[in-house]
Amino acid sequence: LGLALYAGSLCAVSGAAFRYHDYCIIGAGPSGLQAAYFLQQAGRDYIIFERSHAPGSFFALYPRHRKLISINKQYTGKSNDEFNLRHDWNSLLSHDHRLLFRRYSRDFFPNADAMVHYLEDFASLLKLRVQYNTAIIHVTLERDEQAWNGHYFLLTDQDRQNYKCSSLLVATGTWVPNVVNFPGSEYVEGYETVSINPEDFAGQTVLILGRGNSAFETAENILGVTNFIHMVSRSRVRLSWATHYVGDLRAINNGLLDTYQLKSLDGLLEGDLEDLAIVKDEKGKLHITLRFYLENRNTSAGINSITLPQDELDNFATRAPYDRVIRCLGWKFDFSIYNRSLRMMPGKGNKKKYPQIKPSYESRGTRGLFVLGTASHSIDFRKSAGGFIHGFRYTTRAVHRLLENRHHGVPWPSTVYPITQLTNSIIKRVNEASGLYQMFSVLADIILLRENATAFEYLEEYPVGVLAELEMHTGRKAPSGLFVIIMEYGRNFSGADKDVFYYNRAVGEAQHAWQSNFLHPVIYYYKRLPTEHEMRLRPPDWPLPRPDAIHHIVEDFLTDWTAPNAHILPLRRFLENCLSTDLRNFFAESCFLFAFTRQKLPPFCQQGYARMQGLVGSEGLRRHAAEAGLLEDYALTDFSGNGPPDSHDGSQDQLLTDHAIPVRPLQHLVNAKDE
Repeated sequence: LGLALYAGSLCAVSGAAFRYHDYCIIGAGPSGLQAAYFLQQAGRDYIIFERSHAPGSFFALYPRHRKLISINKQYTGKSNDEFNLRHDWNSLLSHDHRLLFRRYSRDFFPNADAMVHYLEDFASLLKLRVQYNTAIIHVTLERDEQAWNGHYFLLTDQDRQNYKCSSLLVATGTWVPNVVNFPGSEYVEGYETVSINPEDFAGQTVLILGRGNSAFETAENILGVTNFIHMVSRSRVRLSWATHYVGDLRAINNGLLDTYQLKSLDGLLEGDLEDLAIVKDEKGKLHITLRFYLENRNTSAGINSITLPQDELDNFATRAPYDRVIRCLGWKFDFSIYNRSLRMMPGKGNKKKYPQIKPSYESRGTRGLFVLGTASHSIDFRKSAGGFIHGFRYTTRAVHRLLENRHHGVPWPSTVYPITQLTNSIIKRVNEASGLYQMFSVLADIILLRENATAFEYLEEYPVGVLAELEMHTGRKAPSGLFVIIMEYGRNFSGADKDVFYYNRAVGEAQHAWQSNFLHPVIYYYKRLPTEHEMRLRPPDWPLPRPDAIHHIVEDFLTDWTAPNAHILPLRRFLENCLSTDLRNFFAESCFLFAFTRQKLPPFCQQGYARMQGLVGSEGLRRHAAEAGLLEDYALTDFSGNGPPDSHDGSQDQLLTDHAIPVRPLQHLVNAKDE
C-alpha cells in the first residue's frame, strides 16, 4: 500500500509539472504564426514555442546576402484583394489590411530585414501567444485513451520545463545545413558562415559546391572581384522558368550562367560530391582530386606524394588550385529532438531532407502530429509552391480546417447555391482565387452536387491528395457526384531540358484547350467520390484519378478567363452535358413560352420566373434586348391599350409591362439567347 501511495504521489507531481495546451506549435516562423492566427480566430487553446527572442529567426540570418527571391508586386491593375495575393508572395493571411507585405517594402525582391520586421508586427499586432527563448529539445508520447488521438505529446525545453499537448504542429522549417563529408571537407567553408564582403574574395579563385539559389546567390555577390568561379554539383542546373518551380534557379541570381556560356572564365561542372577529395598544399592552395586517388595513402605526407587527376589527364577540368571552397547545399529537417516513439522518419530519395507525411500533412508515423510550412514540402516537392510562404499559407489554413472538423465538429466551410449559379461560381473562383493559383495541382475547389442537381455546395481549397477521404475530413457528404476545380500546367511543358520559348507554345482556341501549356483551370467530374484504391492507381503526373468527364479551360495570356466564347460558353456546355440540364439564363418571355411548350422548365425558369423572382423590366431594357435580338421588337405596339382592333387590347405586350413578371437585367444574361 505504501509503495502504491508513493507511486501515486510521484505521478501527481509529475502531472502537475506539465503545462497543458490543446495545440502546441514548434517554431514562430511564417507557418507557425499563420497556424496560430487561425487557431486564435477560432478561439482555441494554443501556444507557440520559439527558441529565439523574436519570430522569424531564420530570416535574421538567411539569405546571407539579404535579398529575398519572393516577389512583392505593388500593382496589378486590380483592386480585388484575393486576386492581388496571387502576386504577393510574402504576406500571411489575416483580416488586418495593415499586415500586407507591400506596406513594409516597395522592392520587387525585398530585403530580408523587411520580412523580419513584418513577422514581428504580425505576431504583436494580432497578439499571438508566442513563448520566446524556449527551445524544445525533446518530444515524446504518453499513451492515454482519453486523449484526442489516443496519446498526448510531451515536450521538454532547454530549462527542463515540461509541456503536454493534444495536437502537435511542427513549423520549424528546414534549418540544419546539408553537409557532405569527404577527404579534405574540413577545408570547406559553409554558406551559413562565409564572408559576405566581396572584398574578401578579391583576386581569389573560388569553387562552390551546390547548384541552387544559395550557391548562385553567393556567386553573384563575388562575381566581379574573383579570378574565376567554378561550381560543381551532382545534377545539372534547373532554371525556374523552364521547370515552373519557384525553388529552382531564379533569373535574379543567374549571372554566372552568362559568364560561363560567354566564356568569361567561370564555369559549371557535374559530379558526385562524395567522390571528391581536397588536398591542401604548403602555400594554402586547395587542390581537387578524387577520393580513390587517396585510398591507402597518408594524406599528411604532403601533396607531392599524392596522385592528382591532372597527373594522368593533363586537361582535367579542375586542375587549377583554388583559394577557397564554399559549401552551398541547402538545409534539411532536424529530426534529433523527436523520440523514436513518434516514428518521425525522413523521406526517400530527393525528399530525404523532409519528414514523411500524408497528403493531409499529418505524420505517417503518429496521429495528431502535423508538419507545416517548408518542412511539409515533400507533398509537392519540385512541383508547386508548398515550401514557400505564398504556398504554405494556404496549406496551413487547410490543416486548420481539417483539425476544426476532427476535434471540434466544425465542418469545412461551404456555401450552397442554386444550380443556375454553377457556371458563375466556377468562373469567379478561377479568376480570383489565390490558393488555387499558387498551390496548383495540390489544392482544389470541390463542388458537391445536391440530389437531382438542383443545387450545389462549394468547398474551397481542399487538398486533392485526400479526396477519397473528403467526407471524413470535411463533415460534408457527396452522394450525387462532384466537380473538382484545379489549376494545372501542360503535362509535357515543364522540365529542366524543356524549351519553354518555342514558337506556337500557347493555345488560343477553345477546341484545343486540352493542349494548353501554361497554367489554366481544369474541371474534373466524378459521378461518385473516388476511392483510395483509385487514388493510388492514378496515372503518373496526374493529380487525380481518371474522371467520368474532364474539361480544360483554354489558357489565357492575361490569366483572365472571362471571354464569353472562348471560356464561358465551352464551360457551360461541359457542365450541362455532365448534369443533363440547361444552365442558360432566360428572359421572362422565354420562360413563359417554355411553360406552355415544354414538359420540364430549365432550372433558371424553375428557380426564378416560376417563383416570381427577378427584377422588373423597363422600356430601356426591352429596347436593348430587342436590338440585341434577344426579344421580339414591339416598338410599334401601342402600350396604352388604345391600339387597333387586332391588337387584342395589347394583352401580349401588356405581359411585358406587368410588374408581376420579372425580367432579368442584360448584364446577367450574356448567354440568354438560345444557341
